[in-house]
Amino acid sequence: MAAAAERVAGGAPAGYTALAVKFGPRQRSPHCLLVKEHRVREGPGAAHPPRRTLFVLNVPPYCSRESLSRLFFSCGPVQSVDIYDKPEIGEKTETLKSKFFNLKATKGFRVAYVVFRSPAGVQAAKALSQGGPLLISTESHPVKTGISKWIASYAASVVDREELKAEVDAFMQDYDKQIAEEEAKAAEEEGIPDEEGWVKVTRKGRKPGLPRTEAANLRVLERERRKRARKELLNFYAWQHRETKREHIAQLRKKFEEDKQRIALMRAQRKFRPY
Repeated sequence: MAAAAERVAGGAPAGYTALAVKFGPRQRSPHCLLVKEHRVREGPGAAHPPRRTLFVLNVPPYCSRESLSRLFFSCGPVQSVDIYDKPEIGEKTETLKSKFFNLKATKGFRVAYVVFRSPAGVQAAKALSQGGPLLISTESHPVKTGISKWIASYAASVVDREELKAEVDAFMQDYDKQIAEEEAKAAEEEGIPDEEGWVKVTRKGRKPGLPRTEAANLRVLERERRKRARKELLNFYAWQHRETKREHIAQLRKKFEEDKQRIALMRAQRKFRPY
C-alpha cells in the first residue's frame, strides 16, 4: 500500500510525469520518458538553471540530443540539451576536445537536461502527457536503430586521414605556442626578486651574453682538476681492492691443496695396532 501511494496516475513515480513516445508509426508499445522540473541552487555558473530546465529520465541510448531538441521544440525554443550516463552532481558539462580521441561507448538508458529559453517551456513539456504518444523518429528526421544504427556507427568510426592530420597539426601548434609563452615568462621572471626578496635561480647557470672573468675561469678549471683527481683516486683504490681479493682467494686455494695432501699422507701412514 505504501509503495502504491508513492505513485501518481499514469504509473510514473511521485514528482515525475510520464511522456509516451514512439520511435516510429509502426511501433505498437510506446516508450515512457519520465520528466520533471529540475530544481537546483541558482548560481552564476549553473549550466542547467532552475525553472527553465527539464530533467528527463529513461532516455534510450539511441536517442540523441537532436532528437530530444526536436521533440520538445513545440513547447518553446530549446537553448541546450545535455545527456549523461547518470545524474551529474555539481553541474558538470562534458566538452569533447576531439572527436577522434574522446569516443565513449553508450551503454544503457541515460538522463538528459533540456534547457528552455523561458520557464513556460518546462510547463508545456509536462503538459504533453495529456496528448497521445509523441513521435521521435519521422521521415524527415529518422532515428536510426538496429542494423542501420550499427552501419552508421561503423561508417562514422572510419577516420579521415586528412582531417585527423589537420587536427593533430593544430594541436601541436597550440602546444608549441604554449611552451614558448611559458619559457618567455620564465625568462622575464628570472633574476627579479619576489615579495620576500628571494631571487629565483634556475639550472641554466649564468645569463647568456655575460662573459666570465679570469678568476671565474680559474675556479672552474680548478674544480674540474679536482674532480678528475678524485675519480682517478677512486679508480686506483678499486683496482687495489680487486687485487687484494684475488691474492686472498689464491692463498685460500693453496692452503686447501696443502691440507688435502696432508690428509692423504695421514691416511696412508695409518696402521692398526691393537696392542
